[in-house]
Amino acid sequence: MAPKTDKQKSKYTVDRGWPGGFEGETLTRRGFMTGVALGAGGVASAMFGLPALGFALGPIFEKTEHRALLDVGSTKDFNGDTYLPAVITTTAGIGQAGKTLIYVRKNTNPTDKQPWPYIAISTRCAHLGCPVRFIEAARSFVCPCHGGTYNYEGEVTGGPPVRPLDRFETFVKSDRVLVGERFSVNSQLERVPTRDPGAHVDGFWQVLYPPRPTV
Repeated sequence: MAPKTDKQKSKYTVDRGWPGGFEGETLTRRGFMTGVALGAGGVASAMFGLPALGFALGPIFEKTEHRALLDVGSTKDFNGDTYLPAVITTTAGIGQAGKTLIYVRKNTNPTDKQPWPYIAISTRCAHLGCPVRFIEAARSFVCPCHGGTYNYEGEVTGGPPVRPLDRFETFVKSDRVLVGERFSVNSQLERVPTRDPGAHVDGFWQVLYPPRPTV
């Protein structure tokens, strides 16, 4: 038999000179336990890593169905001086639970950031989702749950909310005001993908709170 070279190492622990090895053994207890520990570590890492990866990449492959435009009233019903409430159905087929209140006013100063003919602000607080109310005397939105406050544009002025109030697309057709998809805005009132309550949309934090298709 040809002598073993460095590339033809023996499978037996004795031949390799491993401590504690004995005749006919191919794996020491230390090696076995090391393999078990590494395997358990790999399983644990997968248990934590795969759900996070799926959560982050899911929206890329998810097919989002766009909601039909909803009629909230005549163009004569809304002005640019104050917000008026309107009820829309965000989820059909589940009765009152699928309805939500929004506040609508005419957009008297359209900009690149706010090109919509009407401003339609969501009443879902950006902290935990409690319904906010528009206080006309203070020209601000107030959340009764945890004291979050927003100014006339829906920007945070106090309390725990992490971003401005969400908004809805608005359109005008045949003198009727139509409301489309909900979207979030950052601190500059620039449109960003819709986020859950409590999710940041500015800076590095937005990476840790990826958008979901069902918010």
